[in-house]
Amino acid sequence: MDAAFTAEQDEIRRTLHELLAKHCGPQDVKSAVRTPVGHDGALWGRLAAELGLPGLALPEEYGGVGCTTAELVLACEETGRALLPSPLLATAVLAAPLIAALGTEAQKRALLPLIARGERTATLAVPGTGLALALGLTGANADGDWAGGGRAGGVQGRRMPDGTWRLYGEADQVLDGHSARLLLVAAHTGGFARSRALLFVVSAEAAGLRRTRRTTLDETRTQARVQLRDVEAELLGRDESVDVHGALGATGRTAAACLAAEAVGAAGEALERTVAYVKEREQFGRAIGSFQAVKHRLADLYVQVQAARSAAYYAAWDPGAGALALAQGLDALRAAASEAVQLHGGIGFTWEHEAHLYFKRAASDELLFGPVHRLRGHAAELAGLFDPAAPEVRA
Repeated sequence: MDAAFTAEQDEIRRTLHELLAKHCGPQDVKSAVRTPVGHDGALWGRLAAELGLPGLALPEEYGGVGCTTAELVLACEETGRALLPSPLLATAVLAAPLIAALGTEAQKRALLPLIARGERTATLAVPGTGLALALGLTGANADGDWAGGGRAGGVQGRRMPDGTWRLYGEADQVLDGHSARLLLVAAHTGGFARSRALLFVVSAEAAGLRRTRRTTLDETRTQARVQLRDVEAELLGRDESVDVHGALGATGRTAAACLAAEAVGAAGEALERTVAYVKEREQFGRAIGSFQAVKHRLADLYVQVQAARSAAYYAAWDPGAGALALAQGLDALRAAASEAVQLHGGIGFTWEHEAHLYFKRAASDELLFGPVHRLRGHAAELAGLFDPAAPEVRA
């Protein structure tokens, strides 16, 4: 593997970094999350028009830029550094790859160019709190229990005599669910005995669809409750035989690499801000950063962040390592955010300071896509470390 980035990749990172440095400071973030959509629509439009960010990893034949996961990971590192509130994760990392993997040619040509141009945002709606499980990050997703298991609750899909589909049920904690113009809804079909999970395309204007923005710990990741009451939907794919679980698992591996990069970017920025602060803050007649105890804490944190960055970059090359990279990234972000709050002293605990934004991102991401011990545990299971047939190793 060649760990060096190409000139084009470095240019994508530099351009995005400069744009976000000008238009996405801490006060800009706080203002954007309080808008009805939860992000700066004008900035999202610029990111789409000037950088093609929503379609960065989509094929050129569908209006995308045609880049790889590596470029998307680098972009996510920069958006994580700025804590950018945007539909990037829900649209470009979760929904668009599923449409590209499962959609018919007609569906891809109808939906993906609009997403690539930033004209339509999208999201993945999974019932309950099962997003991490649906993506195969914290356990096997093949049994479909994350979609309701065919029992009461979740979302149920029924095929009507005329061949159309109707959805009933509720999905909570849907990223950008209140503002996305297109929803991919995971629903159980076939009844209890022959239940199976499928994905359906639902328009934001569909009759019977109700969406309510939720109050969240991390305001930069907006979430909503989506209720479907006899909503007409279109099956994603040519028929019911499409490999939904496989596509979700593949999307989950890429999403984990992108989320790991986001966490590393946020952790790195929190560390840089903390280092700058301890160089200026004086106590007992000297900068607190000159005390050995503070130096050791920040040195340990620097090593942890750099190790997490290396893991995220490796996951960009091999998405199969995404879950472990995400676990390491979340650990680094939690540690960096905690140190930022503590070393900033009294001001670090105030609402006006940005330290709490990083702390909330760390806690929220672990609730949505973790917890960390389950990410590592499932990765160990896949690697065969917990194989009961394996011979016992004695010391």
